[in-house]
Amino acid sequence: MNIEREINIAGQAIGLQHPTYFIADIAANHDGDLERAKDLIWKAAEAGADAAKFQHFQAESIVSDHGFRSLKTGMSHQENWEKSVFEVYQAASVNLEWTETLVETCRQAKITFFTSPYSLELVDAVDPYVAAYKIGSGDITWLEIIQHMCSKGKPVLLASGASNLQEVQVATDLMLEQTGEVVLMQCNTNYTASLENFHYIQLNVLKTYAEMYPGMILGLSDHTPGHATVLGAVALGARVIEKHFTDDNNRVGPDHRFAMNPQTWRDMVDRTRELERALGTGRKVVEANERETVVVQRRAVRAATALSAGSCLTPEDVTVLRPCPVDAIPASGLAALAGKRLRKDLPAGEILRWQDLEDLED
Repeated sequence: MNIEREINIAGQAIGLQHPTYFIADIAANHDGDLERAKDLIWKAAEAGADAAKFQHFQAESIVSDHGFRSLKTGMSHQENWEKSVFEVYQAASVNLEWTETLVETCRQAKITFFTSPYSLELVDAVDPYVAAYKIGSGDITWLEIIQHMCSKGKPVLLASGASNLQEVQVATDLMLEQTGEVVLMQCNTNYTASLENFHYIQLNVLKTYAEMYPGMILGLSDHTPGHATVLGAVALGARVIEKHFTDDNNRVGPDHRFAMNPQTWRDMVDRTRELERALGTGRKVVEANERETVVVQRRAVRAATALSAGSCLTPEDVTVLRPCPVDAIPASGLAALAGKRLRKDLPAGEILRWQDLEDLED
């Protein structure tokens, strides 16, 4: 099983030792308007996204109109849609003729074009334009399309929402048979924007994935409000983050309400960059910005009263007080003073140095 610890998407390195990669999922938030889609690309880039993602599908190739009209229960967030599920997907579909314009807009905005193709034919159609593939959670059990994407020789990102561990393992193992350039993303596919969803995001699943697939790049495809889950995921090792993106959370549409807007997206990226700097390397050392603190906060051995050269030190002769200059005997050296004699006079409060002392037998 060949797992790549670092992958490259359109010239950008992604892995545990690199900055978190942010994908702005514009998805259906273009509202059927190409000019709006282009504007959202620019806004995502300005807000700090690394990639702008769309979803290529035709309604008839992703949902069954009859199936949803016949479904009496289990409609989830779609239950409150004013139009039928089929009609919503029709309105949300990306016209294949838009593709080159979207790609060119991304190039101008210096952001990578992404899309999730939702049919075998669309995988082939978008292949000339994408540097990587993203498999949505809903297709985690459609092994045929997973294999087809992996056969293209490009990095593949897999979201794992609404699935159990066995289903994740089957899909991931299948991917790894063809490519080591895999990003496995934890996800909870509830799109209601409810604060209750924080109970279900299960960020610690990232630890499980890391144990199952050591070295694999991990990510989070997120639909919770704000960016608490993003910061938690990055702290747990995720280096790819995908969230929906809009410019107005009050617009009518299936994805606007739970999406990030330019202001919240920028804040998310900025706080993540702070977190990345704060996480550090795992080495415990006196840091450069603590070196003066070592002096002013640590205690040094000092003369409790004025001491004369030749004095044999007793516990009553010394005390431990701040600061502790670099040449002073630190408080940890107090026990080693037994049996030592002063070489020089010391005023009260002066530090003791090892060179100021000699053994009694000398």
